Amino acid sequence: MGHREDLLEGAQRCLLAKGFVRTTARDIVKESGTNLASIGYHYGSKDALLAQAYVAMVENLSEAFDGEVHGAPGSLERFASAWSNIVGTMRDPGSMWRLSMEIVTMGDRLPEVRDHLARAQREGSRGLVTLFMGGREEDVPEETVDTLGAFYTTLMMGLMAQWTFDPKTAPEAEQLTEGLRQVIRGAGGTP
Repeated sequence: MGHREDLLEGAQRCLLAKGFVRTTARDIVKESGTNLASIGYHYGSKDALLAQAYVAMVENLSEAFDGEVHGAPGSLERFASAWSNIVGTMRDPGSMWRLSMEIVTMGDRLPEVRDHLARAQREGSRGLVTLFMGGREEDVPEETVDTLGAFYTTLMMGLMAQWTFDPKTAPEAEQLTEGLRQVIRGAGGTP
């Protein structure tokens, strides 16, 4: 592995241990066994490196979302199964959801990081569409990313906030699914 990869892995460990704000360039260098100049050379800045490290962590976490998802695409069974997997990642001590909330709340202080993560969030919304509805990410139209993807991302952000703030009362997949069932009934559907 080269310095670029070592820095990325070191930055990921630092993010989980210290968070975004408290991680220094020296922390990353110490954790990665590299040098300060490598950060600028490979990533441009410490914040850009931390943003990329965070995105890589989210991408790896999305694999846990995709595990054992049951039910037909778009079904309530699939909705419940996928949310069950997502909630399962939130239960883990030291999970990255606290880090995610830190990054959300500090976005306006780091506009270049926010812009990088906003682009990544858009692709995450595309991935959520395929998780719940099936298909391939490259086939999801932009309008669907802007509507259904935004819907799922909003649910994810709210769930993340609830699990970070008070895990004892945060909803489980079954509660989310029953809530959706009630919305469908109220809108004139039958489930």
